[in-house]
Amino acid sequence: MKLPLGTVKPSGWLKSQLEAQASGLSGNIDDFWPDLVNSSWRGGDGEAWERGPYFLDGLVPLAYLLDDYQLKEKANRWIQPIIASSSDSGWYGPVKNKDRWPIAVANKVLTQYFEATGDTNAFNVLINYFRYLHESPPDWPNKDWRGVRAMENAVTGYWLYRMTGEKWILETIESIHKNSSDWTSYYEKFPWDSAASADRKIPLDWGPVGLTAHVVNNAMAIKYPGLYYQQSINERHRNAVFAGIEKYDAHHGQAGGRFSGDEHLSGKSPSQGTELCSVVEYMFSLGELYAIFGENSLADRLELLTYNALPGTTTPDMWAHQYDQQSNQVLVSGAKRDWSTNGDYSNIYGLMPNFACCLANMHQGWPKFIETMWMATNENGLAAVSYGPSVVKAKVGKGREVTITEETDYPFNDLITLTISTENPVKFPIELRIPGWADSVEIRYGKKTITVKGKPSVTLTEKWKSGDQITMQIPMKLRFEKRYNNAVSVLRGPLYFSLRIDKEYKSVKINYDNFGYKGSVDWEISPKKPWNYGLMIDTGNTMRGFRVTENEIGKFPFSDKGDMIWSADSGKYIVSQQNAPIIIRSRGIKIPAWTLKNYSADVPPLSPVAPEGDPETIELVPYGCARLRITEFPVMDITLMEEVIK
Repeated sequence: MKLPLGTVKPSGWLKSQLEAQASGLSGNIDDFWPDLVNSSWRGGDGEAWERGPYFLDGLVPLAYLLDDYQLKEKANRWIQPIIASSSDSGWYGPVKNKDRWPIAVANKVLTQYFEATGDTNAFNVLINYFRYLHESPPDWPNKDWRGVRAMENAVTGYWLYRMTGEKWILETIESIHKNSSDWTSYYEKFPWDSAASADRKIPLDWGPVGLTAHVVNNAMAIKYPGLYYQQSINERHRNAVFAGIEKYDAHHGQAGGRFSGDEHLSGKSPSQGTELCSVVEYMFSLGELYAIFGENSLADRLELLTYNALPGTTTPDMWAHQYDQQSNQVLVSGAKRDWSTNGDYSNIYGLMPNFACCLANMHQGWPKFIETMWMATNENGLAAVSYGPSVVKAKVGKGREVTITEETDYPFNDLITLTISTENPVKFPIELRIPGWADSVEIRYGKKTITVKGKPSVTLTEKWKSGDQITMQIPMKLRFEKRYNNAVSVLRGPLYFSLRIDKEYKSVKINYDNFGYKGSVDWEISPKKPWNYGLMIDTGNTMRGFRVTENEIGKFPFSDKGDMIWSADSGKYIVSQQNAPIIIRSRGIKIPAWTLKNYSADVPPLSPVAPEGDPETIELVPYGCARLRITEFPVMDITLMEEVIK
């Protein structure tokens, strides 16, 4: 079960990441982007649809996780007009908005705000709106966003039901489920295989069929059958979730746990894009699904997305974002690429490189991940769901308050220490997730040492007292994942690794006014050295030829040397001298025939590849630290291993 906002707080490098986010677009965007400055959601006369609620869906948890007074005041200046807009009918929001979709997002905002503040006015707005839905005719057409995404309302609906026990809320959710898009059947049949994408059989439009191939709709909808499972207890709904995830991977899967969609589902080539909105929505869906099913694979994937795809599509200072990221991203520029529908600037790091939805919606990623790092168990204990530096303060056992401090540099390091603080000794279970990629985990507590192999989790039930510690060692061996055309990706723990490409940033002004506010800049990034390397890999001895170096984690955890970082003190950009937290040195050989195609890296040549040159030392860094990258590597002919790897 998810814990209320504020129960889990970031620490260590995760707190640094949130502070970077707060200093970047998230803490500044509504001061200069007209769609938010003049938003009708805050009492202005401007944009009245999804952008205000999207922004708040990240700003509210960010403000309260950091306990930042200025951010909380900023959020409050939005929340109070929203609360005041609630009408006698139960409808709320801007007068000129007649669409239920943005209210579904605003519902989630008010839920979090109530958890953080206890403001019953926010709770009453939600209850009144759900009464409006209960008493109104269904209006969830599958040709429109509100119908395709109708079950987003169920996130708030089930939360309200748990708070009140009112059965009419379940009736409301059942009506929404029956009268909106049937995503359960969609996942059972899944029409959009890789061939459909390659042959452009996917309708690239916003009609009822095209909306089912829209990448963000898919990232949201994967949780819908699972949400309804809480009410139906029908295995069909549970099975649809896991079938859907499997089909995404099989037909559109990309490195970093994501699936492609530039704007529509677009196959497995590592040069296809993935929209940022789909990354943060997939993350949110996985957190919701884990709370329902407790399946390890869901938490594994949530870590993959959070620690790879999310940081990989923003600049380290979070002053710029991409609309589309690529696994093999060797040139960031305005150019005509093989996107399904997106514009020429979609892979630029900037303010608004394509549609504005990602600019509004990107802010929820890190805060909502932190919210789900710890959850409550049915046995009145606590479960460690995802690992990273954090502090959880919650009631356990028979209502006794405890604090668990998690000290770690995970995912950059394999050691985790949990320290318990409680006024008096208290007996309760602590459930520790065992990552699916881990061969074994050593856990030490008190005078006990246990080694866990082949289990999804281990539960430690003790009478815990202040000062008790649990240490976990999760060995992070290098792993290799087969990708497109028999290429491979390199993993260590939950991190994917990419070729470290020397790069050159160039500030540009694309086809809109970037307003020149503080660090708001659009960046083209070009390679200064070759990128077309194949890897030398001995799969029988994976560490052979690879040397791992762990470095200090900097103020901007996902920065690497050469990145441009906004300095608020000097009011200008500086070049980072901070190395990535991990560097892996290995050997590679250039492949001259592997070149650009339509301004992206062509698909990797079919592996194994016969070498045409001499081996060279190459460096790999975490995917999230690489603004330019090769993540799916061709593999050189294994018969030459003895000659080239020393």
